[in-house]
Amino acid sequence: MIQFPNRRAFCDTSFFFAALYPKDVNYDRAGEILDEALRQDVDLLTTWDIISETVTLLVYRFNARAAIRFLDELRPVLTIVAYDDSVRDEAERVFRIGIRDKKISFCDAISFVVVKAVLKDCACLSFDDDFSRLGLSVIR
Repeated sequence: MIQFPNRRAFCDTSFFFAALYPKDVNYDRAGEILDEALRQDVDLLTTWDIISETVTLLVYRFNARAAIRFLDELRPVLTIVAYDDSVRDEAERVFRIGIRDKKISFCDAISFVVVKAVLKDCACLSFDDDFSRLGLSVIR
């Protein structure tokens, strides 16, 4: 049984993509994690940035049907985390520092600040190594 601290988890694009793209190396594991999270009634948290990135990635690397399926089937069970300009400002600072040696995306910088500051170190569902490198708690 997978442990979801406080019955909540922040979901990253890499997790969503793996759950929906059968050729992804993490497809089976993502499905197991998603099924278990839904069974345990875990609050699946994300941002509009992640939704946008996921839909775009699905369209370009898989197909439009998968993107619509994500919006129709998965989006309704997600909790969208709202944040203000202070999060964006801090994400810019994190990005400027992190890009030098960690090569993180701006979206990952936003997610990092959301997870640390807004969600108080919520566990993350991600197959992106950047999340671990940034010191976030990752369920894989």
